[in-house]
Amino acid sequence: MPLLARLSSLRLLNQSLSDSELIKENTEWEQEQLHSLEERGRLLLSLQFLPPSVEGDAETRKGGLYVGVRRCAHLAAMDVNGFSDPYVKTYLKPDVQKKSKHKTAVIKKTLNPEFNEEFFYEISLTELVSKTLEVTVWDYDLGRSNDFIGGVCLSCQSQGDALRHWMDCLRNAGQRVERWHVLTNELPQSSCQE
Repeated sequence: MPLLARLSSLRLLNQSLSDSELIKENTEWEQEQLHSLEERGRLLLSLQFLPPSVEGDAETRKGGLYVGVRRCAHLAAMDVNGFSDPYVKTYLKPDVQKKSKHKTAVIKKTLNPEFNEEFFYEISLTELVSKTLEVTVWDYDLGRSNDFIGGVCLSCQSQGDALRHWMDCLRNAGQRVERWHVLTNELPQSSCQE
């Protein structure tokens, strides 16, 4: 992408990202929504957008989004033993070819798992603005379907903390931005569309 076009798209991005009134409205909306949803625990995520570079390995030279799944706290117990066997899935949507799925290892018998796993999505900043990062936590069940514990969606259409985290990542290219997210029993459909 020519430098002038990239600067122009970044200027437009910064104008849309600097709207503090939108974030205030989103915070009020988030509080209303959380009262109607069941909290299923919390998830610590780190996001870092790396712009294209001439240095580094082939993967990072192209630029993209690092998603760090750090840990969960106070997860809902899904098994009869009072624990869960959690793992985390991430998708960058829309994903027509279903190639963006990443999954952590399963951590057995815990409500406070430590994952410390990172996933990389090769993508430009202008493409990332129109994407949604869907992060879901599941309870692994051998021989049965896995149980959905909770999830969160991060995008420019998100609300509250999810929106703030996404915008901080987009605004601060090259910097790792870490934030806790409340996991709810339902994903907000407006921000997790395919």
